[in-house]
Amino acid sequence: MKTVRRFFCFFTVGLVLLHLTACDRGGQAQAADANPSNSAAATQPAPQPPVTNRAPDVYPIYTYEVVKVRPHDRGAFTQGLVFLDGVLYESTGLNAESSLRKVDLDTGKVLKNVDVPAQFFAEGLAVLNGKMFQLTWQNNKCFVYNLTNFEKMGEFTYPGEGWGLATDGSRLIMSDGTDQIRFLDPATFEEKGRISVRAHGQPVNRLNELEYINGEIYANVWTTDYVVRIDPATGRVVGVIDFTGLLAPEDRDQTTDVLNGIAYDAAGDRLFITGKHWPKLFEVRLKLKP
Repeated sequence: MKTVRRFFCFFTVGLVLLHLTACDRGGQAQAADANPSNSAAATQPAPQPPVTNRAPDVYPIYTYEVVKVRPHDRGAFTQGLVFLDGVLYESTGLNAESSLRKVDLDTGKVLKNVDVPAQFFAEGLAVLNGKMFQLTWQNNKCFVYNLTNFEKMGEFTYPGEGWGLATDGSRLIMSDGTDQIRFLDPATFEEKGRISVRAHGQPVNRLNELEYINGEIYANVWTTDYVVRIDPATGRVVGVIDFTGLLAPEDRDQTTDVLNGIAYDAAGDRLFITGKHWPKLFEVRLKLKP
């Protein structure tokens, strides 16, 4: 079991500027229950860092408008979410509860399900070349399934923890709860490169669920309602989305956990967002924050 060490993010918005700093890598999140990405602990702002002479990064801050609300299984501890050919593919976590699912977009009904063995805690999910790749948190394994019939085709091993997974169409893109993002060969799971994600020269830790959208990596920052947009070539944060208030208080219960789950419909230019044990899936449209 891990213990939580509070994660501090400093957000100051002035016009369209965001100053985002994160704790150092040694202070990354450690969950009190089974998963580093499942605590709903509130994030408190840290004191403002000292002023330096270096010019700050400048990038847009986005908020959202809800286009449509669809049902989502409240029992799903969402770890990875993918939209493909009109349906959702979802990886859910927790020991003895992890699964791989095919889900009807409009009804939330589970169309196909494979339970992950109880000793594994499933994490991020990516679909590439007719295969589904599902990470596990601390088991150092990635399971590979046939997209059509959900049959297991093999597995890979990797060092460190597994958190989020996405693809740019040729490589797999993996987060491990730190500021690091790895690029992996889908045929061998060999690391082909990595970036350190930075905002104002500081590491952005707790990068979790990932999605690759129009040449950028979208990464959920665990325990916050923020998603950062990342330049995959440099690791530089190029935008931040504030999803505060997306799930209304009346939709929450004692099981409701943090925002986690990003899926994108490229053909329809639709962005879907949900969370762990959330009863709703939101189709949202981004807009600049005033």
